[in-house]
Amino acid sequence: MVRKTLYLLPLVAVMAAGLTLGHLRHKENPAVAANRILYYQDPMHPAYHSDKPGTAPDCGMDLVPVYAQDAAKSLPTDGAGMPGEVQIDAAAQQLYGIKLAKVEKDTGQGTIRVFGRVVPDETRVFQIDFGTDGFVKDTQNDAVGNHVTKDQRLATVYSPEFLSVAGGFLAANEHGPGATTTPRDNAAASATQGAASVQARADRLRNLGMSDMQIAEITRNRAIPEDVYVVSPTDGFILSRNISAGMRFERQTPLYSIADLSHVWIQAEVFGKDVQAFRPGASARITLPDADMSMKAVVSNVLPEVDAATRTLRPRLEAENPGFKLRPNMFVNVEMPVSLPPGLTVPADAILDSGMSKRVFVQTSPGHFESREVQTGWRIDERVQILKGLREGDTVVSSGTFLVDSESRLQVASKSGSPADAMPHAASPRDSRAN
Repeated sequence: MVRKTLYLLPLVAVMAAGLTLGHLRHKENPAVAANRILYYQDPMHPAYHSDKPGTAPDCGMDLVPVYAQDAAKSLPTDGAGMPGEVQIDAAAQQLYGIKLAKVEKDTGQGTIRVFGRVVPDETRVFQIDFGTDGFVKDTQNDAVGNHVTKDQRLATVYSPEFLSVAGGFLAANEHGPGATTTPRDNAAASATQGAASVQARADRLRNLGMSDMQIAEITRNRAIPEDVYVVSPTDGFILSRNISAGMRFERQTPLYSIADLSHVWIQAEVFGKDVQAFRPGASARITLPDADMSMKAVVSNVLPEVDAATRTLRPRLEAENPGFKLRPNMFVNVEMPVSLPPGLTVPADAILDSGMSKRVFVQTSPGHFESREVQTGWRIDERVQILKGLREGDTVVSSGTFLVDSESRLQVASKSGSPADAMPHAASPRDSRAN
């Protein structure tokens, strides 16, 4: 009996040790589970998760581990703070210039302000060339930018083809309706034929490039001119000049470009839905950034093409230009009054736009702010319409929104460990490799 008892004692000891070890392991399991890493998180953009350590694709910072116990703390418990909340006391708000504003109803009356560029009215731009070859004898007062008047002489050229056509024109005039050698019985027929011949030769001279002023001079002086004058067809400014004394030119060579700038176009650059306000016939106000003056303009058209560089639409406005204050390629401010449906609005600086969503920070209690996603509508005079996500009377961060967002991300990251572990330093991938 004693011998059996001696054999049983070691067996009992082994069983007791096994039960004790199992109990200890059972007690350690909660701690192990709590320290288990659920995923790795971008410290600057917590929405990005990864199942393994590494660097954030957007900023190059080390991903922060999120443990099970920290994830549980971030869940709401008995009315505790929700994820995305941030706490900033009044002293810190004042120190960093964080300002608040109320969500208010807006009437939708305002002004859209965009940039515009002055361009010549294309219907008032004149190109000067000749329908024949020639030689330039001289030029005068024809520098680019000079103001010229109608029929002002700019250059003198020589072209043999003008001589023969001018001779035929002068001969047709000599035998025209007023000629004394015309038989009386054929007077009517001769008058008709003579007038047609004179007109045909005058049109030929115009097609070659002779001005009406010189054609009238040939009729008056009854002499064939040796030279042909290049004259301005209108009052305006010389935009381009491709002529010089001693130059030989071929037919259809552009010599001058002259624009009448008493009436100009303004091409505005407008994004998105704002172009709806630029309806043909709508009035706008043009102001010069460096001058205290304004003038009226009227929308004539919206060009169908989108600018490839700026991705904007370009409404065209027309304006009278007394005193030639508006010059080609000058930048101006375009102010268009608009009237849109009323709605709730917040300051434009209150909106954080990530490209995928738009958020604001709403004050839930003094010093406590909550990130909330919103849907926006029109924007007028630095006010943005809120279609969904806020109520009238809510208080939002209107200045320093980026600082509040950064503090929110830091506080979220600090819940995953000490601040030093969450954001060790703003190291680049190059720094990490070097270490």
